[in-house]
Amino acid sequence: MSSFFKNILAVAAAVSLASCATDRSFGGAAEVEVTDLEELPPPSGGVFYTIGPQEKLEIEVVGSEVLSGTFLTDESSRITFPLVGELEFAGQAPSAAARLIEEGLRGRYVRDPQVRVIPEEFPPPSISVGGQVNQPGPYPAIGNQTLLRVVNQAGGLAEYARLDDVLVMRVVDGQNYIGAYNIGAIQRGNYPDPQLYPNDIVMVGDSPTRRRIDNLLQFVPLLSSSAIIIDRLGR
Repeated sequence: MSSFFKNILAVAAAVSLASCATDRSFGGAAEVEVTDLEELPPPSGGVFYTIGPQEKLEIEVVGSEVLSGTFLTDESSRITFPLVGELEFAGQAPSAAARLIEEGLRGRYVRDPQVRVIPEEFPPPSISVGGQVNQPGPYPAIGNQTLLRVVNQAGGLAEYARLDDVLVMRVVDGQNYIGAYNIGAIQRGNYPDPQLYPNDIVMVGDSPTRRRIDNLLQFVPLLSSSAIIIDRLGR
């Protein structure tokens, strides 16, 4: 299995994912390795743009017009390049994609290949925020972005957000990392606000308990002055 498809779940100091009736376990898949990293590693080399699916790439093999041309990545960010075959560019910077083509050509077809990979469009760097926030979507990754700042930009936590179930996903050198955070503890200053980088993905979890209680309250008789609900199902 290639390193790109192997995930690492980084259980940082800000984690609080207690086991409950609702299955909130993590790291159970065979390809996931759980580790006690204090924080997610930052992207290396300042590479913030990576190739994705359905992207048009202008690929030039210096001195070979036959091999040069325009290519479109498929839904899995792959292309089929002449003489080399299928190449996977998911999560790769253009320079890394060029090196993959050079390695495939070197020696057998071209003595010392020089390749340039130029995307047709460079989308602005962004951080994707989803789950239980009021305005999910991509947000500009400009300046010193942190988890709290990005969540605030996304309209803040939604009504049913689960504070101790916030994930940050990041790819570093082709390796997938997932950090689990307790944003409630971060808000109280118990843990540092983690730095975020372009292409990070933030997912805020859902609290089934709060949804369940709200649903139960709809059926409490209006004549009752108060209601006590004992939740025996856990979160």
